[in-house]
Amino acid sequence: MRRTVFAAWIATLALSGFLVGSARADNYPSRPITVIVPFAAGGPSDAMMRILGEHMKTTLGEAILIENVTGAGGSIGVGRAVRSPADGYTISFGHLGTHVANGAVYKLGYDLVADLDPVVLLPSNPMIIVSKNAVPAKSLKELLAWLKAKPTPPTAGTAGAGSGSHIAGLYFENVSGIKLQYVPYRGTAPALTDLVAGQIDIIVDQTSNSISQVRAGTIRAYAVTADKRVDSAPEIPTTDEAGLPGFHMTLWSGFWVPKDTPKDIVAKLNAAAVEALGDPGVQKKLGDLGLDMPAKDQLTPAALGVWQKAEIAKWWPMIKAANVKVE
Repeated sequence: MRRTVFAAWIATLALSGFLVGSARADNYPSRPITVIVPFAAGGPSDAMMRILGEHMKTTLGEAILIENVTGAGGSIGVGRAVRSPADGYTISFGHLGTHVANGAVYKLGYDLVADLDPVVLLPSNPMIIVSKNAVPAKSLKELLAWLKAKPTPPTAGTAGAGSGSHIAGLYFENVSGIKLQYVPYRGTAPALTDLVAGQIDIIVDQTSNSISQVRAGTIRAYAVTADKRVDSAPEIPTTDEAGLPGFHMTLWSGFWVPKDTPKDIVAKLNAAAVEALGDPGVQKKLGDLGLDMPAKDQLTPAALGVWQKAEIAKWWPMIKAANVKVE
């Protein structure tokens, strides 16, 4: 009798839990959703999120609030998302730096794979090698010669240790043999401001961040780190064309939520993001920033999970070999 009553009690709890979870998913969202962008406002990550958020709020029927949480290469912002309730009201926006490289750089209080659930892969863009206008070089080969001839290491702006710009800098060092002196900022937006002002020499930056300054003539571009020229700046050669063959790097982005967020809620967030990515107006705005849309078969939560693990396997050995550590 006791076993029967106990079993019935367990079954009732399980059913009630299922019903509560279903009701929560059915009513979701019922209040604004916060997206934690782990970099400064005005930067490339912030710009992408604001474009997506405008469309997603229409689909979801609730406001999308963007919270810029800077510091430690984005790891502080990701940590805040990890510690948030798993209810779908906090989304972690991040990219190759924040959700891959940081695990090899920082002593994180969380696991980038185990403590987050993937939602969707977002647009990516190649990096672009840019310098202050005072640099006399007019081509990538001339830039490499100028950097090598400097009596002190050239200064390179980054968004902090483990950021996309930092990883790109390490990769640049590997393929060029040039040693850089990194200058960390709270995001690539302030780094770009200092490049325009001539305070640093170069940035290996996201194309979407630098392209407007390149067009304005306030900085000089040398090459994009892709195997083909970007549509938004077809006049800029690829690294293969410009004299640094094999230097290819794409900075991809994505959405994650705290571990154990209900799958129905993850599905709703995924659907809203996919719908935004499919909107012609959104595609035009993202394309103008030099961003490439992910393939349709890569827009599932599972696809992002597989991609993130593959990128960890690719980049962690190089980062660790460079002995990049931040306590």
